Amino acid sequence: IEALRQHLIDMNNVTLAAAVEAVEVEGDIRFSVSGDGPVRESVRRMVMAHAATMNGVDGWKFAAAASNTGATLTVSPPNQASMVKLRALGFIGVMARGMHHQQHHWMLATGMDPHQ
Repeated sequence: IEALRQHLIDMNNVTLAAAVEAVEVEGDIRFSVSGDGPVRESVRRMVMAHAATMNGVDGWKFAAAASNTGATLTVSPPNQASMVKLRALGFIGVMARGMHHQQHHWMLATGMDPHQ
């Protein structure tokens, strides 16, 4: 349960304490997500893990990289209609996408590593 608690702290930090800048670049949106101290570390863990989990799902491409202040997440939707959806979702909406969350949280709570 402690691993799940730590993950929920990361979720809280990223959702409520991180700063996000979004820039459209050639059909993609690059989210620069930043914070200080524990928030920066939460951003890195969450962005890197979510990109790895969601890359390729429904044709969406995700690329993440750590930065000095947190991480960047570049999201490439498969078509123009999906770009409209991406703009509407924003960073937090993108982080909430995917049907893996329930299983992901169960794995953390039961001591499994959901990122293998």
